[in-house]
Amino acid sequence: MTDAVHPARFLTWIGIVRLGLVQTALGAIVVLTTSTLNRVMVVELALPAALPGILVALHYAVQMLRPKFGHRSDVHGKRTPWIIGGMAVLALGGLTAALATALMAENTAAGVALAVVAFLLIGGGVGAAGTSLLALLATCTAPRRRPAAATIVWMMMIAGFVITAAISGQLLDPFSLGRLIAVAAGIAGIAFLISVVAVAGVENSTRHLDDPSDVEDVSKSEFMATLKEVWAETDSRKFTIFVFVSMLAYSTQELILEPFGGHIFGMTVGETTQLSGMQNSGVLIGMIFVAVVGSVIAKGNPRVIRGFILSGCLASAVALWMLTAAAAAPEGWPLVASVMFLGFGNGVFAVAAISAMMTLAGKGTKRREGLRMGLWGAAQAIAFGAGGFLGAASVDLVRAVADNPPLAYGLVFAVEGGIFVLAAWLARDIGRNAADAQDWASHRASDRTSKDFVPPAGQPAGGD
Repeated sequence: MTDAVHPARFLTWIGIVRLGLVQTALGAIVVLTTSTLNRVMVVELALPAALPGILVALHYAVQMLRPKFGHRSDVHGKRTPWIIGGMAVLALGGLTAALATALMAENTAAGVALAVVAFLLIGGGVGAAGTSLLALLATCTAPRRRPAAATIVWMMMIAGFVITAAISGQLLDPFSLGRLIAVAAGIAGIAFLISVVAVAGVENSTRHLDDPSDVEDVSKSEFMATLKEVWAETDSRKFTIFVFVSMLAYSTQELILEPFGGHIFGMTVGETTQLSGMQNSGVLIGMIFVAVVGSVIAKGNPRVIRGFILSGCLASAVALWMLTAAAAAPEGWPLVASVMFLGFGNGVFAVAAISAMMTLAGKGTKRREGLRMGLWGAAQAIAFGAGGFLGAASVDLVRAVADNPPLAYGLVFAVEGGIFVLAAWLARDIGRNAADAQDWASHRASDRTSKDFVPPAGQPAGGD
């Protein structure tokens, strides 16, 4: 059936921003567990850096279930229950992780065992909520708005990183394990409440374009058969490989940046938490830059988006090589500026890749948006888990062999930069083929002439 027969009611900008608040809440919990708790384990508790690396790898391993989560939400046709349920599990996991970290100071084995449970909960919560949220955006956002919607939502997640890092950095000094638990409990509770309020009623305010036969078809599909069908799509397969390599590069420094600040520059817990916040500030600036140039000026032109992906990957590589130099000569080095430049490069490539992802999710067989998002989310999760663990374990290994922390951190940063160069090379085909160019041209024409867009009540037809 055609769009004219079944007009769609798409998300308004307010609806998109409301969904972005869920990403803000998600990011607030994640940044505390993957950055601050990692630093406390390694520096304050003097545990091996591989420990938080393994824990974070576990939480990413659980996210290999993202394709399954996405497929189930495709079948059910409702994303909201998966979002709310996932955020509840994530909030519980975040609080449990803080309790486990405090327990490690008294009983390391018991604390580690509890931390394993906590990070499994975190992974399941992120996988269920994050996949369903992106699928909801892909299905309920007008095609011409998808790149901008991806930018807004991801910027709001980074804003959650920045705000949480800044506030918790202030609240955690002077540091104590009791203070850590109190801060974690407050963040988890507030994040969950924000998510529930933000998502309430948003999905019901939209009308989808699905033909009833599409709904019946997906409800009868088997998961593995559908996954093979999506993997057989050239665009989906190539993009999955790019996501894995780029996210491997992105994540390798995630667990070692704060310990790097502590070991090499002598920073306190609050200072390294704020350093992480400065990195995320750079990410936010990079995303805003792409939003203005890519969405407002270039209107989602795939060539421009591809250029941002390439340049962002290369800028990230240069920034990491700057940190390699900082490890060798820390005296007087502009660490904050280097970290912000790294964040800027990360933000440019990440939001451009997400814009491409939002467009590609709707291509191919209908009613597969959740599964495609889940497939790319799983690739990201595997890469993040492997990158975080390999980065932390490599630092431990080099320190054990050479007893040289600057060499250990510098070597990992240098290799990570090389992986970003490989990611840039793989990104050459994103948005390059003629079909993508034709799709973009038709969307631009539709922006000017479309009459089948039915906006929510109170919004002018065709208005942004």
